Amino acid sequence: MKSQSTAKGFAILSGAGVLVKVLSLAYLPFLTVIISQRGMGLYQPVYQAFAFVFVITNSGIPVAISKLISELVAQGNYKDAVKGFKIARTMLVFIGILMMLAMAILAKPIAIFLNAREAYLSLVVLSPALFLTSIVSAYRGYFQGRSNMLPTAVSQILEQVMNTIFSLVFAAVFIKYGLIMGVAGSTVGTTVGSVTAGLYLLYMYKKNRVFKVSKKAVKENVTRLPNKVLVRRIINYGLPITLSAGLQNAGSLIDAFNTRGRLLVAGLSNVVMNERYATLGQYNSFTRVPTTLIASLSVAVLPAISAAMAVGDKKTLRDKINFAFKVCFMVSIPSAVGLTVLGAPIFKLLFPKAGIYGAMFMEYGSIIVVLMGIVQIQTTVLQGLGKLNQAMLAMVLSIVLKIVINYTLIAIPKINIMGAIVGNIVSFLVPMFIYRSYINKSIKMKIRMASIAARPVFSSIVMGGVIYALYYLVYFVILKGKSSSLLLAMLVTFLILLGIFVYTYVMILCRGIRKKDIDSISPRLMRIMPGFMKRKMA
Repeated sequence: MKSQSTAKGFAILSGAGVLVKVLSLAYLPFLTVIISQRGMGLYQPVYQAFAFVFVITNSGIPVAISKLISELVAQGNYKDAVKGFKIARTMLVFIGILMMLAMAILAKPIAIFLNAREAYLSLVVLSPALFLTSIVSAYRGYFQGRSNMLPTAVSQILEQVMNTIFSLVFAAVFIKYGLIMGVAGSTVGTTVGSVTAGLYLLYMYKKNRVFKVSKKAVKENVTRLPNKVLVRRIINYGLPITLSAGLQNAGSLIDAFNTRGRLLVAGLSNVVMNERYATLGQYNSFTRVPTTLIASLSVAVLPAISAAMAVGDKKTLRDKINFAFKVCFMVSIPSAVGLTVLGAPIFKLLFPKAGIYGAMFMEYGSIIVVLMGIVQIQTTVLQGLGKLNQAMLAMVLSIVLKIVINYTLIAIPKINIMGAIVGNIVSFLVPMFIYRSYINKSIKMKIRMASIAARPVFSSIVMGGVIYALYYLVYFVILKGKSSSLLLAMLVTFLILLGIFVYTYVMILCRGIRKKDIDSISPRLMRIMPGFMKRKMA
């Protein structure tokens, strides 16, 4: 099985990640039509509860598998890399079974806690997916540790395709028996998708489980590790990540209860509260599309950082960290600008019943894409450096601040749901500065994020100015603010493509993208680029 460079691994995972997120975003309007905006208001907290239990089950050990395997392979200890994976896989399966049973048994109390009593059946339907996804996560961690991102990418696509198809089909079938049954039916696809991804990854593992290495790569007198040491490493690597991710998602879960409850205090009816909360969830779906690229980057760069740390290669370590932040800014900054400028028409197209709040979320809250991207990369770097424990306090502080801000602002009738945007922004700003300090001290080098971000910021401003001017000219001046959905969709699609072109070209002109950057991902990209762009990069 061939390993890939960090850049190529990122390219593979990001391509799959974008496709997966586009599919998940594209099916939401159809799901909203089937179960209504009110049904989506019940669907969102259910999935947040599932996400919390999923994170507790699957966040730590798969990353520990990736980190452990990459370290042992870098040291030439291939036998313990395989043994460590098998131990971790057994641990994950056991945890997955426990979490599946716990969620099924406690479904009703969880739903009541979330002010979504009617949706408890959806949690019962989702519970088998926790066991299945634990198996899927184990194999993904294995392949990522071996720096082969292709099986993970393919499995993600298969999982989302099946999820999309079966979620819509079962929602449409069960909505005939009432809204609650329709919402429950919309969760069936998660389990079907997990089964599909698991079968594919099991096939790929059986095909590639033998380490094929040259004789030069085999190191003699490698110190073998006993099972106790491997278990200890898995726990030491996985537990801080589980606690960190668990804290984040616990905050989101408490926030779901907090937000929905405070909207009622603000004077909204139960129906309007569900609809407005659904709009917040739809906004979150938009912001997660570009952050999928950052998540892919995190997965691709973690083994490289862990391997560099294991062998004491400080130069590679610094290069990988700088690369991660560079790509993070190249993706997140133009995405945030694009969502700010085109958020209103996009929301109008996909969720016409969301009202003015969808557009307001996009206009004022798209900066969250940049903040989430930075914190995600910082968290990955801290994982690779083995310093995540030190960052736990910052995470707790950010969650507390978010809950307090949301509790205070959302209950004010004139602010209501917009208070959640303020809480989100603050909850990422706080850890961002604290994590930066930890990283600088750990590697004894300042990551100059401002200088790394300068070119993407300039290029994004140019891009935003161009697409906003053209959108305003066509939609408000020529069309007088009136157009069919088809015409608006064509305009938005054209502006998105134009924005990508303008941003890329300006980045090339200001040396933000160079030939070596393209070659590091795939030399084939140079062949399909226009000649005038190639000449500027020469």
